[in-house]
Amino acid sequence: MSESEDPVTRALREVPRAPFLPPALRDRAWVDAPLPIGHGQTNSQPYTVEVMLRLLDVHAGQRVLDLGAGSGWTTALLARLVGPTGRVIGVERVESLIVPAREAVAAIDTAGVAEIRLARPGVLGAPEDAPFDRILVSAEARRRPPALDAQLGERGVMVIPVGREMRRLVRDGDHLRESAHGAFAFVPLIEDPP
Repeated sequence: MSESEDPVTRALREVPRAPFLPPALRDRAWVDAPLPIGHGQTNSQPYTVEVMLRLLDVHAGQRVLDLGAGSGWTTALLARLVGPTGRVIGVERVESLIVPAREAVAAIDTAGVAEIRLARPGVLGAPEDAPFDRILVSAEARRRPPALDAQLGERGVMVIPVGREMRRLVRDGDHLRESAHGAFAFVPLIEDPP
């Protein structure tokens, strides 16, 4: 790593996108666009992932929820950012995406800090493991979900697209400071998993 390389740049270099794509699309991993992974889900555009990770400001040792883990790419990137003393829980609602995502994450996450779980019916996120230092949501919500607000720890940060606008929330006691960071397109967030 060069002295000027920041943690997000390093993670994006060290965690290639290709292994998280269906085999037929791996030669397109370099394309800066969302790519389909099946079941109406996508592996997000690399530029969008970079913006979200920078807004999230993940540090070593933190506990992170990755909601809408999909292919597992963001889960693996987050695992690299939290390092061996952190923990990342990826939650995905499409059951058939779980096994390939777990396999791809396991090949990258040598410290074993990340896991990908199937979303439980009627449960958004992983409240049993809350509070989280960081929450990354890779699906567009119609409104900010109160269930995720409740899982964010003190001084925690959540990055979530709400109505096509990227939002960054920071918990300060009972208050959440919110800022907007541009328009992005995502698959819809299903707030009541099947």
